[in-house]
Amino acid sequence: MGSNPTLSATLPMQQGTRLALRSRLPKPKLGWREWVRFPDFDDVLVKAKIDTGARTSAIHAFDIRKIEREGEDWLAFNLHPVQRHKVPEIACVARLLEERYITSSNGQRQLRPVVRVPVIVASRTFDIDLTLTNRDEMGFRMLLGREALKKRFLIDPGRSYLGGKKPKEGDQ
Repeated sequence: MGSNPTLSATLPMQQGTRLALRSRLPKPKLGWREWVRFPDFDDVLVKAKIDTGARTSAIHAFDIRKIEREGEDWLAFNLHPVQRHKVPEIACVARLLEERYITSSNGQRQLRPVVRVPVIVASRTFDIDLTLTNRDEMGFRMLLGREALKKRFLIDPGRSYLGGKKPKEGDQ
C-alpha cells in the first residue's frame, strides 16, 4: 500500500518536461493590425488594431438591447464590421458576461457591457472578453487588447497582417 518510488521519482520530471516543451513552442507573430473572425457573428471578418495598451478588447456595436433567454441576460446588437461603412450590418446575440468600467485612451471612464465570444486570429481559435461600444469615429472598428493576446502571440509593431491576409470574397 506504499507509494511507488519509481512513479514518484519520474512523474515530476515528466510533467516538468512537458511544461518546458510547451513553453518553448514558438508563438505566432501578429502585426499592428490583423483580421479577426467571429464564428458566432455570421463568420464576419473585422480589421482590428492590436492594442497592447488596452487591457480589454472592444468592438463597435450599436442598437445594444438587453434580452432574456432562459433566465439569463443576453445582448442583441448590431455591428458595422467595415471601417467607414454602414454596410454590411450584422445582427448579433451574445450572453452578457458583466458590465465593466473601462478607461478610454482619452481618460474617460465608461460603463460598458462585456460579452465572451470565440474569435479566430492567425488560425487560432480562443474566447475573448469583448466590450461593446460606439467606435464609429475611431479609425478601427475593433481593438484586440492585451488580455486576448498574452501567452498566445508575439507582436511586431512594424508589420501588418502577419496572421494572414483577408480572403477574397469568393474564398470566405
